[in-house]
Amino acid sequence: MTLFEAVVLGVIQGVFMFFPVSSTSHLVLAQHWMIARGSEMPAPESAEMIFFDLVVHVGTLVSMAVVFRKPLTHFLTSLLAGLPSGWRAPGPEGDRQRLSFKLALLGVLAVGLTGAIGFPLKGLFEEVFARPQFIAGTLTLTGILLWWTDVLPRRTRGLRKIGPGTAAAVGIGQALALLPGLSRSGTTIAFGLFAGMKRKWAAQFSFFIAFPTILGATFLQGLELMQLEGAAQVGLLPLATGFVVAAVVGIGALKVVLHLLYRARFRFFSWYVWALAAFILVGMNRGWLTGVGWGG
Repeated sequence: MTLFEAVVLGVIQGVFMFFPVSSTSHLVLAQHWMIARGSEMPAPESAEMIFFDLVVHVGTLVSMAVVFRKPLTHFLTSLLAGLPSGWRAPGPEGDRQRLSFKLALLGVLAVGLTGAIGFPLKGLFEEVFARPQFIAGTLTLTGILLWWTDVLPRRTRGLRKIGPGTAAAVGIGQALALLPGLSRSGTTIAFGLFAGMKRKWAAQFSFFIAFPTILGATFLQGLELMQLEGAAQVGLLPLATGFVVAAVVGIGALKVVLHLLYRARFRFFSWYVWALAAFILVGMNRGWLTGVGWGG
């Protein structure tokens, strides 16, 4: 992989990680397009490129840490402050500590469900990386979910009212979003809204559980990559470049997405993903993405 390719893919990840249009599908399609035009990077479904995709996802975790630094700091401070008393301190401060502890447990439940559902299906999900036509179908489903979130009645459930059922719904949504073409942010926020969460809290809980999920997936994929003998390496410098570019670009993209989410403007992205799905089907037929026709 060249540095220019790493920069392009880092920009794609930084923008589309937070725009609810599936960053993974855009990465995979860009990789197919580059390879069809002579790039020597490994195939999108290879362990090396899946690891690269995860590394640039970790870069966008930096973006989230920057944008959500205040609520994350408050959450971690309250959670750690409650350790000595077992989160049984009296008064308003004790209430905040118990809420942080509850959210931590719900986050563990959501991430655990994601792993329990997603890990056994890992091989199946990875096969989709090699089949852009399947990504067209999952993009179409993403568009339907995004449209639906905008027409839902006003959600009323705040952080203090969410329970295991809500966390489970978001965790299941995140597991389904392991499929390329299903937006992780769009799907988890949608499932949170379906469970009654207010838009602000659905977004923050979605991004909150992204940290352990993406870090865990990157660690497991890194272990798998180290076990491969003779596997072509992407290279440390392209990995670092993609990571930094995704982190910087992601800060601006996340701020834009939050502005649109809070104002129920996600349906605008539905038209985009439906148009992209149509482009993929046409591109597969004409060989734009693979260098061969539909049957190749």
